[in-house]
Amino acid sequence: LSLYSSPARETKYVENPKTELEEGVSRLRHVMEPYTAWCQLELTGSSKVKVDSSLVSGVFSEGYEFLQKPPAGFYPRLGVISFAGIIGLFLARGSKIKKLVYPAALMGIGTAVYYPQQAVAIAKVAGTQLYDWSLQGYIAVEALWKDN
Repeated sequence: LSLYSSPARETKYVENPKTELEEGVSRLRHVMEPYTAWCQLELTGSSKVKVDSSLVSGVFSEGYEFLQKPPAGFYPRLGVISFAGIIGLFLARGSKIKKLVYPAALMGIGTAVYYPQQAVAIAKVAGTQLYDWSLQGYIAVEALWKDN
């Protein structure tokens, strides 16, 4: 045994034979390749033009500028609010209704902690709409009760 050199190995790579399914998929991919390339070119080219034109026209320009130059502490706040939603998903085991309510409620509470003025404005509007809906429901039930 030599300590400084290793004996030459004679190895050969043997590829596994392809099954009928693999052959069929391979043929299908080769046949469809020109069409998929054309679709990718058409879709990406047209969508890029639309996105660029919408950014230029100003539809997304405010949001784009906001994300390019966010106010101080925006991303940590966003992280805390997102983490509250994830905690809500972990707490909402079992019911599908819980999986909808808990994350939304915890994210709403987190948002209200960081943005109290906006939360108060939203609560006022939501309260007014809730009152209107309950009044409409009451009127509908009363009309049904009187008809019977």
